[in-house]
Amino acid sequence: MFGTKDHLRAQGGHLLIEGVDVVDLAEKFGTPLYVTSEERLRENARAYREAFPEAWIYFAVKANGNLALLRVLAEEGLGADVFSAGELSLVRMAGIPMEKVLFNGNSKSTGELEMAVEAGVRVSADSLDELLALSEVAREMDEEVEVAFRVNPDVSAETHPKIATGLKTSKFGIPWREIVEVYRTAMSLEGIKPIGLHCHIGSQILDTSPFIEAASKMMDLAEEIVEIGGEIEMMDFGGGLGIAYSPGTEAPAPADLAAGILPVFRDRCREMGISPRMILEPGRSIIADTTLFLTRVNVVKRAHVNFVGVDAGFNLLARPMLYDAYHHAIVANKADRKPKERYTVVGPICESGDVLARDRDLPEVERGDLVAMLDAGAYGFSMASVYNGQPRCPEVLVAGGRGELIRRGEDRSVFLAGQVVPPRLLK
Repeated sequence: MFGTKDHLRAQGGHLLIEGVDVVDLAEKFGTPLYVTSEERLRENARAYREAFPEAWIYFAVKANGNLALLRVLAEEGLGADVFSAGELSLVRMAGIPMEKVLFNGNSKSTGELEMAVEAGVRVSADSLDELLALSEVAREMDEEVEVAFRVNPDVSAETHPKIATGLKTSKFGIPWREIVEVYRTAMSLEGIKPIGLHCHIGSQILDTSPFIEAASKMMDLAEEIVEIGGEIEMMDFGGGLGIAYSPGTEAPAPADLAAGILPVFRDRCREMGISPRMILEPGRSIIADTTLFLTRVNVVKRAHVNFVGVDAGFNLLARPMLYDAYHHAIVANKADRKPKERYTVVGPICESGDVLARDRDLPEVERGDLVAMLDAGAYGFSMASVYNGQPRCPEVLVAGGRGELIRRGEDRSVFLAGQVVPPRLLK
C-alpha cells in the first residue's frame, strides 16, 4: 500500500506516521490538518547530500515555507533557493547561512534587489534589464553582489506544461544563445561580480535524460565564458526531480540523478581546468512524501458518482485542481480494509473543480471518517488560500513518537486582517 514510504504503516485499522496514530492527531489538533514526519525529512535531505557529497544543496523554499521545517533543513546543512523578500526573510529566521542562499525569480522589484544586496546573498539574474537594475542598486549601496545568470536552455522535460520552465517559450531565464554576451556585459559593470550559471528546467520530472541534456548545454556555455576570460565559480543545475505520487509509478532517486549529471560536470570541468561549486535546488523530492493531509468526511452523497464531501478543498490542497495532480487517498481510520466501492472525494468550495481525488476504490466511506491524502508536503500549504471564507489549517510535526504544533490554524478573524472600512460606510 505504501511502497517505499516506510514512515507510514497501518496498525489496528488506523494509519500511522512514524508510529503516531493520525486518528489521534486529528482528534487533538482538528481537521483539516497537515502532518509531517521529521525523520523522513532528514532522510530525504541526507539522500541528496550523500549522492552529491561535494555539492551545496539548496532547498526550494517555494515548495514549503514552514519555519520549523526550514530549521530542520538548516540543521541538515542545506541552503535555500528563494523567490521573494518574504522567502528570504524566512530562511534568515531559520538560520540558513546567507552564503548558501540564491535569490531567484524572473521579476524582482527594486526593493527585493536592495534586500538581496543588503543580506549578502547571490542573485540569479533573469534578464539583461534586471542585471542593469541590480548594478545600479549595488552601486548606490556601495556594495558588490555576486551574480549567477539564469539560462533558458530550451530543454523539453515531460511534465505538466504549467511547471515546465526550461522551454524557449518559458518566462524564465536568458535565452542560451544570448548568455555569453550578457556575461561579457556583466564583467564590466560596477557593483557586479559574475560568478556562474544557473538553470531550472521544470518540476515533477521522472526521467534523468533532460537533466543530462541541460547539464551538457550549461557546460558548453561555461566553456565559452571561460574562453572570453570569465570566471566560473558556481554551476547551479536547479531542481525538478519528481516523486512517485501514484502507486506503481517509478521515480529516480537523487543517486540516479547524480549518476547522470556528475560525470558530465566533472569531465567538462577537468577539460576546462576549472573547479566551480555544483549547486542543486530540490524542493518536491525532499519535502513531498514527508507529509500527509488529513480531512474529515462531512457527507457521502450517491448521485451519478459516489461523492465523498470532506472539510477541505482546493483552498488547502490546490494541486489536483491546478494540474490534475494525483494524491493517493486512504481512509485513515479504515486503513487495513479492502476497497469496496468507487468514490470521488470533493471539498466544500463553490467550484465544480474542487475535486481532491477522482474515482478511487476505497473501503465503505461514512460520515465522520478520516481521509488522508499522501505526498502533500510540496505545494500544499504553501499554495493555500482563504477562498470562500475557509481559514487555513494547522500544521503538525511528528518526531520522537508525538506530534508538535508548528503552525496554528486560523480562525475567522483572518478574513478581516488588513481590511479598512471607510468611515462614510459605517454610518
